Amino acid sequence: MNKKLAAALSGGAVLVLALSGCSDDDGDEKVNAWAKTFCDQAQPQFEKHSAAHQTIISTAADGQPADIKQADSEAFQDIAEADQALADAIQEAGVPPVDNGEQLQQDAITELEAASKAYQDLKKQVDALDASNQQAFANGLQDVAEGLAEIENMDQDALEKLRSGELGTAMSKQPGCQSTATSSPAGGAGNAESAKSPNASTPSAAASSSASSSASASVSARASASESASGADS
Repeated sequence: MNKKLAAALSGGAVLVLALSGCSDDDGDEKVNAWAKTFCDQAQPQFEKHSAAHQTIISTAADGQPADIKQADSEAFQDIAEADQALADAIQEAGVPPVDNGEQLQQDAITELEAASKAYQDLKKQVDALDASNQQAFANGLQDVAEGLAEIENMDQDALEKLRSGELGTAMSKQPGCQSTATSSPAGGAGNAESAKSPNASTPSAAASSSASSSASASVSARASASESASGADS
């Protein structure tokens, strides 16, 4: 009797383990499917985001105010659109099939939409600059640089919520979520190069953060150059 009971219990344990294995595989498939859905939609937005930062950091510090104004305005608009599109992609991908997935999704969407609005506001600030007055333009551009420094990590912080645990691992395997690294020259202006890292563990994390810092430094450098030009003209 005891032998029969032990055999039954043993068989039950094996069955539980087998079912657990199936459940884990099924969970992995769902997580990978979510990551693919999101990353396929996100890839062009990461590229747009990176290209916009590239525009900011490669615009000459000693350029004409009108050219600087146009370049920064278009770049901020592109970043705002990319952040909103990323929020939409997370919404369309559905709730991530992980613990606390609904909260992760909502937090990321809310923060990306806030980042999008912040860049839209920054664009409006640039559009309002007086490119015909060198000193006023320099002062206004410095305000823009300070504003950019305050918001430049908002979108990356939002995506960071998705980059942990099994969800982050699944995303890192998707080509659309592998990072595009952007390097910038000293001083934050001039030519810059881009390189892709196929083994990136997070979608454009370090790359975008680096590019963002260079972007605010570049805008500040242009403000200083404009102020110097104003002093030389007076």
